[in-house]
Amino acid sequence: MTDSYKEQGFATRAVRAGQQRTHENEHAEPMFLTSSYVFDSAEQAAARFGGDEPGNIYSRFTNPTVRTFEQRLASLEGAESAVATSSGMSAILSTFMALLSAGDHIVSSRSIFGTTRVLFDKYLAKFGVETDYVALTNLEDWQQAIKPNTKALFLETPSNPMNEVADLAALSALAKAHDCLLIVDNCFCTPALQQPLALGADIVVHSATKYIDGQGRCVGGAVVGDAQLVGEEVYGFLRTAGPTMSPFNAWTFLKGLETLELRMNAHSAAALQLAQWLDEQPNVTNVFYSGLPNHPQHELAKKQQSAFGGIIAFEVKGGQEGAWKLVNSTQWLSITANLGDTKTTITHPATTTHGRMTEEARAEAGITDGMLRISVGLESVEDIQDDLQHGLALL
Repeated sequence: MTDSYKEQGFATRAVRAGQQRTHENEHAEPMFLTSSYVFDSAEQAAARFGGDEPGNIYSRFTNPTVRTFEQRLASLEGAESAVATSSGMSAILSTFMALLSAGDHIVSSRSIFGTTRVLFDKYLAKFGVETDYVALTNLEDWQQAIKPNTKALFLETPSNPMNEVADLAALSALAKAHDCLLIVDNCFCTPALQQPLALGADIVVHSATKYIDGQGRCVGGAVVGDAQLVGEEVYGFLRTAGPTMSPFNAWTFLKGLETLELRMNAHSAAALQLAQWLDEQPNVTNVFYSGLPNHPQHELAKKQQSAFGGIIAFEVKGGQEGAWKLVNSTQWLSITANLGDTKTTITHPATTTHGRMTEEARAEAGITDGMLRISVGLESVEDIQDDLQHGLALL
């Protein structure tokens, strides 16, 4: 964990960790919008490039604003190091390119973002990295899928969009028993609600685009973990390949972190209220939200999360036709595949976020044609209900 404010609580670190004031004594964090840095001498330039002297070199891999964001996020996750990237997908790519080699094997939950599966199956496969998929919540499936060349277990919890919850402590024990890394996408909860490293994960990845930003402004990602795997290996890949976060985006994400805990608690409270309402609607056949007592992993979610998050999946009567009819009847909900915004968003996963998966893969993941996903924003819950009711009444 970074040294600054390490003894303080989450809310304090979310506002102050990582900031190093310049000689101008500014109160807010500055944006360093520069591509390069000036050295005092040829000798200093050589020492910086050779790694003999710490300091800024080039903003592809050293920038003060980006570094502040990295240190603050590492502090919130309880980690030694963080590497900021240009997107959530580039965070996942950087992790596996840095840590795996040809001939290695990944065991992944099948309940992951559709584009992550494309990355594994279409692109990592080109370099001789094999991936097998298992049910997120079936520990025996994970055990049976591990091979002698398995190097990583990868998952999202809660999952997208089904809200399944993995037992991180159990998966951590399994990974350690087989000398594998446990890599967790913590996008849906953020460190405000769940801290996978404390539960035994080795690496956490984020799409900062979602809740860390919180207002749909910028695209970015991050990899969080220890000083060797993340601070050296993943950082080394970023330095070479350049999937770099811009200083402007880093500054935006810093502002997002300041209100993260407040927003995540508000999103969670609103989502629980909306999920309870959806569960009572006659034209809704299933609601997938771990905050509901009838959710299969409700007790586990209570144990390893401080709240249940802001994402709800639900199925409606009429399959894709019914789902699209509901979406098209909304008057002000945002029809977009992004999530984690102050504005409530609604999407049809089978034809958007998971549309690049095969029909068989979607079926295995439980994503039906009648399923919709809502990212519950910060508007009045009653207003969200009223807007959804227009479409539900038509089914």
